[in-house]
Amino acid sequence: VILVSHTTLMPILRTVANLWMVERSSAEARDISDRAGDIFNAVCLVAERMAQRHAFWEVREQIPEANRRVGSISSHDISLPLGGVAEFIARGTEMLAAMGDMRVNCFGHLGDGNLHYNVFPAAGRDKGQYENLREAIQEKVHDLVHAMGGSVSAEHGIGRLKVGDLQRYGDPVKLAMMRQIKAVFDPNGILNPGAVLG
Repeated sequence: VILVSHTTLMPILRTVANLWMVERSSAEARDISDRAGDIFNAVCLVAERMAQRHAFWEVREQIPEANRRVGSISSHDISLPLGGVAEFIARGTEMLAAMGDMRVNCFGHLGDGNLHYNVFPAAGRDKGQYENLREAIQEKVHDLVHAMGGSVSAEHGIGRLKVGDLQRYGDPVKLAMMRQIKAVFDPNGILNPGAVLG
């Protein structure tokens, strides 16, 4: 566990592969962060002061913009059982390495198993060079999530982009019930057509 200041945070971010940032709100936080660092094979940073907390959130809030600038090959909003998160990250990284030279930026809300698992081109390459792999990457990531008891849709929902995923990975009985309930309230299919249930 490393207690950080503004001057030590950025150099640490540039040198570690796996990082766990924890806001300390109780005496147990240090113990939790020690165990989490071991479980996730990560350097664990603990914010004990407000300035450290703000530094952590500044880093966290800049990730989506940095991701947009690099340009992802495939982005995933997924969730997994907490006990499987570390295994998923390891297996997913290994699986993608077998497909080609790519980078993964995985961040999220570890307390509830929600991960933003984003696949990027190797340094110096453009996402357009991976266009032929995009669908295969998405399918393999989602297959792994499903096999590990997770969900291919987390905080951002199904919408229109994941309708096919819901059909592929969703429980057929639950989907039939959802359609029946929707038909009661929307018999003409005019409410948000094409979203969630297709």
